[in-house]
Amino acid sequence: MVPETPNLLDQLLPDRHPQADFFICDVADAVLKDLIPQMEHPFYVLSKKPETAVRRYEHDGKWLEVIPSAKGQATIYDKDILIYVVSQIMHRLNRGEQVERRIQFNPRDLLIFVNRGTGGKDYEAFCEALDRLMGTVIKTNITTEGEGPDPVPVGDEERLGWFHLIESAHINRKNGEEKGRILSAEIQISEWIFNSIRRKSVLTLHRDYFRLRKPIERRVYEIARKMCGARPEFEIGLEKLLKRTGARTELKRFRHTLRDIATHNHLPDYTVAYDEARDMVIFRGRGTVVAVDPVSKVHIPPLQAETYAHARRAAPGWDVHMLEQQWRSWTDTAPQNADAAFIGFCRKRFETPLS
Repeated sequence: MVPETPNLLDQLLPDRHPQADFFICDVADAVLKDLIPQMEHPFYVLSKKPETAVRRYEHDGKWLEVIPSAKGQATIYDKDILIYVVSQIMHRLNRGEQVERRIQFNPRDLLIFVNRGTGGKDYEAFCEALDRLMGTVIKTNITTEGEGPDPVPVGDEERLGWFHLIESAHINRKNGEEKGRILSAEIQISEWIFNSIRRKSVLTLHRDYFRLRKPIERRVYEIARKMCGARPEFEIGLEKLLKRTGARTELKRFRHTLRDIATHNHLPDYTVAYDEARDMVIFRGRGTVVAVDPVSKVHIPPLQAETYAHARRAAPGWDVHMLEQQWRSWTDTAPQNADAAFIGFCRKRFETPLS
C-alpha cells in the first residue's frame, strides 16, 4: 500500500493483520466479494442498537421489507460474515471447484479477514451476529434470476420471495463448553443469495472497507462501488443518496456527514465531493478499480501466495485481485512464468493507469 497520510490514519481503523497473506493464504487470496442487490438496496441497519421495527424500501419498481427478529435486524457489521462466505465461495467457483450453499471454516480466519480482533469478545460477537443474520427475514420482489426458487416473472405476474440471510449455522466449541473457544463453524446461506453467487452477480470490494470506522461510511462506499464502478465519475442527489443508504437521519444531518466524508476523502477507490449549489454528491474513481471482461481466453494456473505480496508492492494502493481478473481476461497466450508475468502487468498498470 502507499504510505498513509496522518489524516488518513486518523480516519481509518488500524490494519490489525497486515501480514495475513502469509499465514492464511486461502483466505487472503480470496477476492473480497459482495452481492450487487445487497449493495444497491439497504438490507442492513446502520446502527449497533437493536432495531426490531419492520422497514420497507422502494426504488424503481423494486421493493423489499426487512423483518427483524426479537434480537434485532442484521447490522452492516454482521454483513461481514456474508462477505467472507461469498468471497470464499466465489474463490472456489473461479478455480473451477464444486460449490454449495454450505461452507465450513475457522472463525479465526474470518475475524482476520474482516480486520477484527481474535479475543473472546470477538468470538461472542460472531455468535451474536449469527443470531441476527438468521433472525432477519427479507420479503422482496427482487429476483436472482436463473436456477433456484426465483425464476423471472412472466406477463403481469409479480413473484415475491421470503428468505433468511442465513438458513442454518453450527459451531463447535472446545470441550463442548458454552463459553469455550470456537474451533470451527458451518454456515448454510439462502438459495436466493447462492443464486446471485452462481450468476456472479458480485463486485469486488477494497480491503480497506473493513477499516472504515462508521457504518454510514461503509454504506456510502458500497453505493459508490455499485453506481460508479470503474467509470471516472458518478453523480447522485443528496436526498436520493440518503434514501439508498437506509439511514434513519434527517437530510440536514446527512448533509453534514457527507461534507465531513468529502473533507477527509478517506474512502477507498473513490473521492467524494459535495456540490452545495446543486445539492449533489460526486464520486470520482481513484484509478484503482478496473473494468473486467469475465471471460478468460486461456487457462492460467493459480498464482503462488507470495506473488500477491510482490504485486502489491508493484501496484501500491490497487486491488491486486481485481488486477488479476483483468490480466487473466486480457492474456491471449499462457505465459511461461505466470507469477512473473502478473507482477509485470501490475507494475505497468500502476505506471500507466489510464491505458
